[in-house]
Amino acid sequence: MRVIAGSARRISLKTLEGLETRPTTDRIKETLFNILQYNLADCWFLDLFAGSGGIGIEALSRGAAGCVFVEQNRAAAECVRQNLESTRLKDQAVVMNCDALTALHRLEGKYRFDYIFMDPPYGQQLEREMLSCLRDSKLIDRESQVIVEARLDEDFSYLETMGYILTKEKRYKTNKHIFLQRE
Repeated sequence: MRVIAGSARRISLKTLEGLETRPTTDRIKETLFNILQYNLADCWFLDLFAGSGGIGIEALSRGAAGCVFVEQNRAAAECVRQNLESTRLKDQAVVMNCDALTALHRLEGKYRFDYIFMDPPYGQQLEREMLSCLRDSKLIDRESQVIVEARLDEDFSYLETMGYILTKEKRYKTNKHIFLQRE
């Protein structure tokens, strides 16, 4: 895994061995950032369930003003810190080693994010829990975009009742990204 573009282009990123994290492949990451590329400059980015931090680091490398990384696994959070050090992006980042819901509560009132990316463990409905928490949060507004990485068969039919608009869906071979905004 590597940084694809920007100031840290071509720098390899460390990942945890095993199946505890599922790093987003370079190809999927490149497609995602081709979609986001024109709106990243000076934005604030939140990388929930950050794993090794590849998505947030890519955002920083491409011009995001700052990124908060949230990762519950201690070894993975340390991996994020090491990757930020090797890419020289640590001064623009905050790493929180806690569960995502706790992080959202701690961040409330301190930040407003332009982008929130979440790639929770599949099949646990954690994305629904996060979206419920964000529904009335000041962490996002109507201009903010929430991006969820999920299995292809993940059902998001509840979005409208939660006050979200599905603005785009990008399907890959094994998973998808859905792009949401608050109504």
